[in-house]
Amino acid sequence: MSNDTGSPIPPLPERSAAEAAAQGGHAPTPHSSQYATPGQTTQPVQGPQPEHTITQPQRYEWAPQAPPRKKEKAGAGSKVTALFLAAALIGGGAGIGGAWFGNSVFGGSDSEQSNVATSGGGQNITINNPDDVNETAAVAAAALPSVVTIEAASSSAGGSGSGVVLSEDGYVLTNTHVVTLGGAVGDAQLRVTGSDGTLYDATIVGTDPTYDLAVIKLEGASGLTPIEFADSSQLNVGDTTVAIGAPMGLANTVTTGVISNLNRSIEIASAAAPEGDSTETPDGEGQESPWFFDLPGQEQQQQQGSESIKIAVLQTDAAINPGNSGGALVDREGKLVGINVAIATANSSSTEGGSIGLGFAIPSNIAERIANEIIETGEATHGLLGASVAPASSVEGTTTTGAYVAEVVDGGAAQEAGLREGDVITSFNGVRVNDAVDLTAQVRAAAADSAATVTYVRDGEESEVEVTLGALG
Repeated sequence: MSNDTGSPIPPLPERSAAEAAAQGGHAPTPHSSQYATPGQTTQPVQGPQPEHTITQPQRYEWAPQAPPRKKEKAGAGSKVTALFLAAALIGGGAGIGGAWFGNSVFGGSDSEQSNVATSGGGQNITINNPDDVNETAAVAAAALPSVVTIEAASSSAGGSGSGVVLSEDGYVLTNTHVVTLGGAVGDAQLRVTGSDGTLYDATIVGTDPTYDLAVIKLEGASGLTPIEFADSSQLNVGDTTVAIGAPMGLANTVTTGVISNLNRSIEIASAAAPEGDSTETPDGEGQESPWFFDLPGQEQQQQQGSESIKIAVLQTDAAINPGNSGGALVDREGKLVGINVAIATANSSSTEGGSIGLGFAIPSNIAERIANEIIETGEATHGLLGASVAPASSVEGTTTTGAYVAEVVDGGAAQEAGLREGDVITSFNGVRVNDAVDLTAQVRAAAADSAATVTYVRDGEESEVEVTLGALG
């Protein structure tokens, strides 16, 4: 049974979707693991690879279309009009987990297709018919400059994932398992490619294994295009989502879907997980999930009894595959709603994970807080309730689902707030708690020493109490 449980990123400049689409920005493109050339193989990592307020729609004026011209090469000025047309669609309308620890795949160029170009550089979005550009193309054109591909390599292995640009001078948010090769190394060499093909070396600013997030800094970067954050607490089930990343090493890949569920909590085996941060049932047997929340390599780690993390996530049916980890899940305005982290696969005995329409992303509000703290101090804080909890459904005599308080720690946050053994916590900060994993994920999502509202049932009566959380670790 387990214990349950800086300076912030500068405000992003206001910019319209059309402006975002028209600015290329230099951001750190996918290439094969260990900086391999096409066709070069790498050694797979044996370890787990888990993969603000939304503004009112702005109005955009259609850019005048240039007279017909003969076909030009990629990056030609005639393609700028197509990009403006795509960006204009955002004003009226409009998933991903797992690092890729294997061979990156690259296709040859197609001279018969043209790539949209912006004033700041070429983006790898192909528009063959500028007169029929849909909403997804508009969203991708707006968000793509803020998504990068990350390659990590050590002396024995390599892999790749994705990331999102936080600042013009090169702060990038991604997953811990991307930059540590699934927790296998702490000093991997990092190289980052922007959507426009610019290459950067990078260093780790800080990692947060508890929520599988990390911030890296690109060397010599300037004039990048930061992602714009949306308020993930305002999302609805059914909202449009667009996932951007580098699945299987294929950079600038775009997939679409919807928000399938909100306030989902998942448990992922992680070699980088903090020790002792697990939630167990009263008889000592961990909860078994019907889904496999990891990518190639987790099976052996689970058999070896590796630690796990519990995180609150958004669920989406946008296709998520190995290599999308750390990439962007954006809304119909091209704003970040989540950082792609994991997928569920139907067969845990398989060694090759792939999308089955169940993808998970860390909500943008949680990701932004953690990124701010890492940039300011090099690490992130997490709340601690000071209680051992178990699924209420596993305890005889309970009449509601929730997190059963099996024990409170002397002097801990739970005891100070008046919570007692036998209470069943059913809500945390307004989010429904169905079991111990839900509670752990929500408590960890909150900052250390922050205030939280806890709803619980005692002797059949529901009550609410304010709790000042402690600090994990």
